[in-house]
Amino acid sequence: MIRRYGDAPQHDRRYVLRPGVYAVLPLARALLLTFQQAPVPEFQLPGGGIDSGESPLRALHREVFEETGWRIAAPRRIGAFRRFTFMPEYDLWAEKLCHVYLARPVRPHGPPSEPGHSAVWMAKDDAAAQLGNPGDAAFVAALFR
Repeated sequence: MIRRYGDAPQHDRRYVLRPGVYAVLPLARALLLTFQQAPVPEFQLPGGGIDSGESPLRALHREVFEETGWRIAAPRRIGAFRRFTFMPEYDLWAEKLCHVYLARPVRPHGPPSEPGHSAVWMAKDDAAAQLGNPGDAAFVAALFR
């Protein structure tokens, strides 16, 4: 069974399954995060949806690069969680199936190409409290206890 974080699903609402991949990216005593300006300003684990026909690992590399400008190496899946949420950018109620990977940030190649995102280094000890979604926060807290 995959643990759910956030709001319970509303029984009178139809949700579209949206599988996605997200990365915990430690380097020394910090984590590489993304700060998303809209629809709600928040810190997030870099990642996002898996496109049709795309493998999860390919999606992970693409999403991290788009949201941070960094290349990554040695990704290893560490778990998954579910969230039921409204995605205003798609006008969609989604059941997000979030696969979480631990990977190594290798080097930056420039600023993020995803509009409204910026790469942020944050102390591991602070990251869990600052992440905008409870699933991201739970994975970071468990890894760095």
